[in-house]
Amino acid sequence: MTKKDFLKDTFKIALCNNISVTSRTERSVFSTVTFDGMMYVAERMLETGISIILEGNFVPVGVKKIDEADTIKRLIDRYNYTSLDFKFMGDTRVLHQRFLEREKSAERGEVNKIGMDVPYETFNQWCRNLDDFDIGGETVRVNTTYYYAKGRIHLLKTSFCAYH
Repeated sequence: MTKKDFLKDTFKIALCNNISVTSRTERSVFSTVTFDGMMYVAERMLETGISIILEGNFVPVGVKKIDEADTIKRLIDRYNYTSLDFKFMGDTRVLHQRFLEREKSAERGEVNKIGMDVPYETFNQWCRNLDDFDIGGETVRVNTTYYYAKGRIHLLKTSFCAYH
């Protein structure tokens, strides 16, 4: 089976090579543009029968102006794919500390940085926003509280695989 994978943060860094994104408002707009770009590329892959993995902090209706879950679900349904949704979760106090550390790292990329100190209560709400993300299909929940892979810091994320 041929598959392609797309990570939203990496996608944003690639798109931002020649532009500067300096404020929280600009980062938010750029995040929306990145999602649209990912969906465009994902659709081109699905049209050709290639299975895909998309990774990002995808959220349900009401959190952002666009309903990311519905947008993704429509693509899956349009091309008759099956989805497998991975929800990476954990103790939000532990994950908040990792988040704060990651915000300081150079590999995060300026375009992905929040640009402000995020208090625990705000971070916890962001994490809870991911709880209701649903695109149908099977959901696999993975507790990443004490999980590190090759030094990568794992936070709450939603990823999914669309396959035939």
